[in-house]
Amino acid sequence: MNDTLTNLLINYGPILVLIAVGWFFGRRHEQKHLNTLARDEASLAYISVSNERFYQPTLTVNTEGALVLGSVVIAQDYFKMFIARVLNFFGKNLTTYETLLERARREALLRLRQEAAEQGYDAVYGLRFEVTTLNPMGTMVEAIAYGTAVKSAPR
Repeated sequence: MNDTLTNLLINYGPILVLIAVGWFFGRRHEQKHLNTLARDEASLAYISVSNERFYQPTLTVNTEGALVLGSVVIAQDYFKMFIARVLNFFGKNLTTYETLLERARREALLRLRQEAAEQGYDAVYGLRFEVTTLNPMGTMVEAIAYGTAVKSAPR
């Protein structure tokens, strides 16, 4: 009995340790990314964004619109993908994919706002998102946000 337990620990112990370490560092990295996103989003909150396609903002004199875009590729850690496969087997919500997509969309929108700010614009309208899976396992997604940036007139 004692030999069986020892053999199990020797055979499966390193795998369990690797899973625990992967979960810890993956979770820590994801939380750090979400905190950075929140900080950077707050600093660019003055740039208004609208998904209205035919929105006509009040523009400053002699301003022209410009296409701005933000693009990002984000990968999910393997531990979360393993959990997603288990949840998928039981027909549960795949919250690990939801957080992956949320991070990708938020980062793409942040990069769009950064590009608009660098070019001196303060409003973006006609916002659209494109999200694509880059590999068959779904561990990486590319998110692209694009829209028309303008300088709006002071109110």
